[in-house]
Amino acid sequence: MKRRDFSLTAAVALAAPLLPLSAQAQAATPKEGKDYHKLTKPVNTDAPAGKIEVLEFFWYSCGHCHTFEPLFNSWSKAAPANLVVRRVPVAFNASFVPAQKLYYALEGLGKVEPLHARVFRAIHVEKQKLAKDEDIMAWVAKQPELDLAKFKEMYQSFTVANQVRRVTQLQEAYNVEGTPSMGVAGRYYTDGTLAGSLQAMLQVVNHLASLKA
Repeated sequence: MKRRDFSLTAAVALAAPLLPLSAQAQAATPKEGKDYHKLTKPVNTDAPAGKIEVLEFFWYSCGHCHTFEPLFNSWSKAAPANLVVRRVPVAFNASFVPAQKLYYALEGLGKVEPLHARVFRAIHVEKQKLAKDEDIMAWVAKQPELDLAKFKEMYQSFTVANQVRRVTQLQEAYNVEGTPSMGVAGRYYTDGTLAGSLQAMLQVVNHLASLKA
């Protein structure tokens, strides 16, 4: 989902597999201002010394994010050891906040895997509405991996509220224009429109991470 729509379709995004590193090396080098933006003001990262932070900005109700999730998941699992990869649920208005709290509650309970992908499936395949607190609680009650009382406690916790405030600052600092999009090392921003496709976005991220290696 973007303030300006991505100029690609889910079919195109899935049809273009991520190129191996040898093929990437032969491809044109991503260019600042075309394939990515360099932030005018660097953002503080949470990565340990010697590590590079890579952020994926997403929204559960975004169709492109649903398309991107398996590609991103595979990429993140194979990412070099010097990368610290994090998902960041964004909010372009107050109606997005329950989805942010859903993600951080799952993370706080150690249940992102496999439930993160299951949330996308519930919304985009099963056509469930998980936009409000009561919708989310009804869905959680049906998940065997979750205890509703514990989830509700985490969902309403000070910790999750703080995480939501923190990601709002991150979103603004990176000037996130839509989802899915990615931030690298507190210095660079790219998305599917800039890169040309969701697959190309990951290739741009690989390049940007190499600049900081």
